Amino acid sequence: MKILIAADMEGVSGVTRWEETDPAHNEYARFRRIMTDEVNAAIAGAADARADEFVVADGHGDGTNILVEELDSRARLNSGGASPLSMVQGVDPKTAGVLFIGYHARGGSLNAVLAHTWSSGRIANVWLNGVLVGESGLNAAAAGHFGVPVLMISGDQTACAQAVELLGPLETAVVKQASGYFSTECLSPKVTLPMISKAAKRAVLRLKDGTAPQPFIVQTPVNVTVEFRQPEAAD
Repeated sequence: MKILIAADMEGVSGVTRWEETDPAHNEYARFRRIMTDEVNAAIAGAADARADEFVVADGHGDGTNILVEELDSRARLNSGGASPLSMVQGVDPKTAGVLFIGYHARGGSLNAVLAHTWSSGRIANVWLNGVLVGESGLNAAAAGHFGVPVLMISGDQTACAQAVELLGPLETAVVKQASGYFSTECLSPKVTLPMISKAAKRAVLRLKDGTAPQPFIVQTPVNVTVEFRQPEAAD
């Protein structure tokens, strides 16, 4: 059973500022390690449920954040930018399910750390066939094109709630409680890593017993609406 782990960084435990996700700042090194640990926790949980093939998509920034030398040896890593499927690079019809790790809420959300959709500076909102979506919805739609469901998500409470509302009763791992754009009540990785592992295990077990959510399939032709923050971005 092949599982894709699609990882972002803004939803990782402890992240509250843009600087912590930026390779140019000192704090980044800490949080790329936590990002790697959260991915490994998801792999461990899925493996406990007898998944046996793991592909990881590094979906933050230029896609070079996960520490390959610390990655679970059972996984293959899609790293680097401009890949054809971007944040879900590696998904295909043979993939059984997708786990979203370190995800954030869509742009404009309240009580959501670093909430944005693709570009915090350029894009305000995105709709698919009239449905407001964030990155969880966009990436779920890409997976749904191949008939692949999203099984779980980790991030703050708003990111998790938005994914459940759109995609169905996913397994969730709420690793922090956001109270604003730059503020959150954080948990220690000693707490969040087992939480992620247990959620991943439950997610794969539900897939096996037929109670996991269905793929998010957008009807064609797809009408994509983008609201830009400034006219120059549309230009």
